[in-house]
Order: sequence, then structure tokens, then C-alpha cells
Amino acid sequence: MAQFWVYENANRSSKQRVPYLLDIQSDLLDDLQTTVVIPLALKSTIGKAAMTKLCPLLEIEEREFVVLTSQIAGVDRKVLGKEIGNFSHYRAEVIAAVDFLISGI
Repeated sequence: MAQFWVYENANRSSKQRVPYLLDIQSDLLDDLQTTVVIPLALKSTIGKAAMTKLCPLLEIEEREFVVLTSQIAGVDRKVLGKEIGNFSHYRAEVIAAVDFLISGI
């Protein structure tokens, strides 16, 4: 597992609404059974309500997804499906969103 990799959501009950999960946990903690993820939802399903500083956009296969930072969660690595790719090029936006969630600035 690697930080800033996107995975398919293998959870049957939520993958329709949240097709992807962004792993944000440090690579130094790879031995843990759990990891910290942020759900990704299609922008078209969220509408205009998403705050861009808290919920930045990223592109997967030419579609825009909203990073649902306020829904950050620790999950068992078993819910991570197929690797989609490394999205570390969005690192600054994701870290800023997590910082905004925690500190408000």
C-alpha cells in the first residue's frame, strides 16, 4: 500500500455512492491492518455544494471526483479493491484539505 494511491471501493454497500478510496496514510505504517482513506465521489453526484478548499477535485479516467475530506475514515485494508493509480500529484490539495478540516485554516 502506498500513500496517495486510489483504490476501487470493494465494499458492496457503499461502492455505488463512493466508487474510489484515496489512501492518505503514511507508508511508514504499512504493517498496520488498517489505513486512513478519503472517499471519492463523482462530482456530478455531489452538485455545487462541495467546498473546494475542503473537498478538492481530482480526475480519474477523464471524470472529475470530489475528495470528501469530511468523511475521512480508518478502514481495514480488505475494503480496498483494485489499484487505480498513484495520485501524489494532488498531494498539496489533499494535505491542505485535511489541514483545513482539522485547523480551519
